Amino acid sequence: MAINYDQIMSLKSEGTVCSYNDRDTMLYALGIGFGRDPMDTRELPFVYEKDLKIENIRTVPTMGVVIASGGGLNMGKAGINFLMVLHGEQRIELHRPLPPAATIIHDSRVTAAVDKGKEKGAVVYVETKIRLKDSGEPLCTLGSSMFARGDGGFGGPSEGGFAPHEVPRRKPDMTFEAATLPGQALLYRLSGDRNPLHADPEVGRKAGFDRPILHGLCTYGTTCRAIIQNVCDYDAAKITGFDVRFSSPVIPGETIVVDAWKDGNIVSFECKVKERGITVIRAGKCTLKG
Repeated sequence: MAINYDQIMSLKSEGTVCSYNDRDTMLYALGIGFGRDPMDTRELPFVYEKDLKIENIRTVPTMGVVIASGGGLNMGKAGINFLMVLHGEQRIELHRPLPPAATIIHDSRVTAAVDKGKEKGAVVYVETKIRLKDSGEPLCTLGSSMFARGDGGFGGPSEGGFAPHEVPRRKPDMTFEAATLPGQALLYRLSGDRNPLHADPEVGRKAGFDRPILHGLCTYGTTCRAIIQNVCDYDAAKITGFDVRFSSPVIPGETIVVDAWKDGNIVSFECKVKERGITVIRAGKCTLKG
């Protein structure tokens, strides 16, 4: 079944109401690597509600990509083969820091569907806007792209989507590492993405991998965690935007090496895995307050 361009461009979902709580917030932080050292008091606020007060929990900005549950876009109706799908890009703009618990409303729509050719696949772009239910205050805006490796040649436009951020060509201003655990995908999937590609070895092999791979959004969050630790001095509220382009999957247990450049309030970054020397994130851009 080929992608139906008119149908996929008409996909939208509006007014979906959902909630997340402090448990979800702490589980997300654990899933991207916070709390590995329970004696590190700089990390505890992300995974521990001191004095049983929810307001004492700090939120990770990239958690915005998992808080919108239910509703959503039925891509299956448009003819996409999900076994061959990989996350291409992810962006988030924070309009205010995420609260540790909230009831929200989200609206999503397809913004572009690009045909790279029969042998090269297709890229579908989606925008999601999230606001607080009680006040209507905008919370964050998400932009993502889906690389459908098996769905090219459907006759859609050959260009469109996001313009990639250009990282500086000079030597990185700083380099730091973010370790992942062999079982990290099994923990991260409890934040919402139950795709068996990240848990079942047989499904991983069918998709062309030797074993289950780490979620792209887990790599995304883990990289944000590393920037919070090494650039923001654990003040996650400094981050107002976080954009990446995924270039290769991470295998759970590998170490992500982050090369970063800081120019004013923009931190550009690219990532590779230490064990294989393969670049896994390109065109990274973290926007800071001020």
